[in-house]
Amino acid sequence: MKKIAIFVSGNGTNCENLIRHFQSSELARVELVVSNRADAFALTRAENLGVETAVIAKAEFAEAHNVVPLLRSHGIDYVVLAGFLLMVPDYLISEYDGKILNLHPSLLPKYGGRGMYGHHVHEAVKAAGETETGITIHRVSNVCDGGEIVAQFNVPLTNADTVEDIEAKIHRLEMKHFPEVVEKEIGMV
Repeated sequence: MKKIAIFVSGNGTNCENLIRHFQSSELARVELVVSNRADAFALTRAENLGVETAVIAKAEFAEAHNVVPLLRSHGIDYVVLAGFLLMVPDYLISEYDGKILNLHPSLLPKYGGRGMYGHHVHEAVKAAGETETGITIHRVSNVCDGGEIVAQFNVPLTNADTVEDIEAKIHRLEMKHFPEVVEKEIGMV
């Protein structure tokens, strides 16, 4: 049984969806949820589902000795970013080479990079008049949103779609596809 750590910074709907998905999996389970914010509601979601949590502040996250021993002590095989807003440091990319997945709310390479997350992405998509958008699941590299694309799923947009409509469409794609892709990728390792 593979063990997953989910890194989050916020509300945690994708985190909860992943935990619930892997509760019935014979392949993997979510062992740990790590956040850089003590007030992230994702921690409450994880605790309510019986998953251990840890808070590692942004400054502490920069140092390998604050993160790697924690992951090793839980036997973590795979790291999944689900709304984690910090750059993953090189030491962690080396430790989990090819085994860190991220979810991005656009069809990369469009609307990726620093500062492009959540509502910022949806606002940019709307402002550009895009006729479609989607999600990208990719491996994490030392280039922000630049890792190998594992899967993309798209959804059509209309001129009438508001930023909130776009966000809702993206959220539905995330809920449907993210756990399946993570499970498939873990099964291939």
